[in-house]
Amino acid sequence: MTPTTPNRRRLLSMLAASPIVMTGVGVFPRDLRAQAEGAGLISPNVCMVMPETTAGPFYFDPDLERRDITEDRTGEALDLAIQVVDAECAPVTGARVDVWHCDALGNYSGYARQGSDGANDTSGETFLRGTQMADARGVARFSTIYPGWYRGRATHIHYLIHLDERTVLTSQVFFPDALSNYLYMAVEPYSTRDAARDTSNRQDRIARSVGAGGFAAVREQSKGYEAQIVVGIDAG
Repeated sequence: MTPTTPNRRRLLSMLAASPIVMTGVGVFPRDLRAQAEGAGLISPNVCMVMPETTAGPFYFDPDLERRDITEDRTGEALDLAIQVVDAECAPVTGARVDVWHCDALGNYSGYARQGSDGANDTSGETFLRGTQMADARGVARFSTIYPGWYRGRATHIHYLIHLDERTVLTSQVFFPDALSNYLYMAVEPYSTRDAARDTSNRQDRIARSVGAGGFAAVREQSKGYEAQIVVGIDAG
């Protein structure tokens, strides 16, 4: 089946109209997951060109092509899969995907003044950053930890998509509030923080601007969680 067949269009229309998708909770029922898999998608996200967002102040390229970006950081294991497709939902093989995010305590690597009180200096460190090339299905996979939070932002992972040395998309992956709240309150090291997070998905301006397509489909695994998202780019 090609990406432009009526069956695929019907599937994508159904996914777009699904109240599960539109709530942005990031958790999808089994039948929708099965239908997405049958169409070659790794998650039941709307197949659309993803809106641009800011890269934020903490991006740098550590020139590290690696699947496991955890280094010494502790937290709930997270297997992240980002499937890069074009506007017709065809996989984009060989796209370069960069990801970076904060650790369980809200620290980004490589910068001074990290953490809620700005007291941590992670200059020279590279934890929770890395690059993978999309495979034949357009999928780039990373082994990491579930991200923590910091003031003013909902839980998220940053990513860049590059084609032929061009950056074609800068955006962010978002996660269900219910899961974030549980981990931050009940699971160490997230729960060891003195303060409670102050920003939900609905309160986050960037999460609202990205919309439902920016939320990962999340499933619990025997160890940690799996998060999958389909990212549409303008490959022209």
